[in-house]
Amino acid sequence: MTINNPKKIVISRTDSIGDVCLTLPMAGILKEKFPYCQIIFLGNTYTKPIINCCSSVDEVWEWAELLEMTDKERLSWLKKQQVDAFIHVFPRREIARLAQQSKIKYRIGTTHRLYHLLTTNCKVNFSRKNSNWHEAQLNIKLLKHFGINKKYTLKELTTYSHFNNIPQLKDEFKALLHPTKKNIIFHPKSQGSALEWGVNNFINLSKSLDPNKYQIFFTGTEKESTYFRDQLPKQPNIIDLSGKMDLNNLISFIQKADLLLACSTGPLHIAGLCNIKTIGLFTPKKPLHYGRWQPLGNKVKIIEEKIISERTQPLNINLRVIEQEVEKYLFQ
Repeated sequence: MTINNPKKIVISRTDSIGDVCLTLPMAGILKEKFPYCQIIFLGNTYTKPIINCCSSVDEVWEWAELLEMTDKERLSWLKKQQVDAFIHVFPRREIARLAQQSKIKYRIGTTHRLYHLLTTNCKVNFSRKNSNWHEAQLNIKLLKHFGINKKYTLKELTTYSHFNNIPQLKDEFKALLHPTKKNIIFHPKSQGSALEWGVNNFINLSKSLDPNKYQIFFTGTEKESTYFRDQLPKQPNIIDLSGKMDLNNLISFIQKADLLLACSTGPLHIAGLCNIKTIGLFTPKKPLHYGRWQPLGNKVKIIEEKIISERTQPLNINLRVIEQEVEKYLFQ
């Protein structure tokens, strides 16, 4: 089945920031093929600022808002939207059933969800779990029924992300950026989404870097700040921003920084798309390896642990190695 000249397409991805970042190229590729088609992204409320940064997305629907409706209201509302194609990038049974009951003409999903056998009519046969492909490349497989079969490089997918609607940064945060030092961001936690390097390693790294050369910012949620806020060195060049910025300001702040260091988590993907120098810390262990989850971006550097640790242990990467990589990358 080939989908020709759709007027309205919904991309459904209602999970986390990094996953959404790696889904944005779909919007750019579809917009290139169907320039007069309306591209809608169905996502979580907290990822809306990420989606809004993509100039290829025409409208954002928040799943939380739809959940506030009754089943009958939600079904009636979706029918009125006159959607031509609905792409289930992140499979959810209730969303798949809603799209099917709304009688959307083309409903796209993988064959690896049993409920898709009844709720989708444009099935794509692939599995993410053991694939050697990058997550963003796997997403593009779902465009098969639009006549899009190319395997895009990560560089191409970076371009198609169209991450160029960056919001304005508040003056209070802009004033923290040092005019002559290198402004670098440490994001030590991952909300459990990745194998982390460890808070103590980030703190020790902040102590070892020359305070005359670096302005260092620690970021994270208010909840994450409890793991490191009281342990941060009392130095003028080390600033705690955890829990102090909403996502719009975090995106803007990252875009104006010189470098971000983190494990495989949302802000790492934001930094990659913002085209700043980005260092990602990874394990080679599948399915957590960088081949699957490295951020898109043209200035991304990956540091991988050499000795694979257990899932519950910090990444086994020497502090001196990372210190040297930060110095070398910033001043090369």
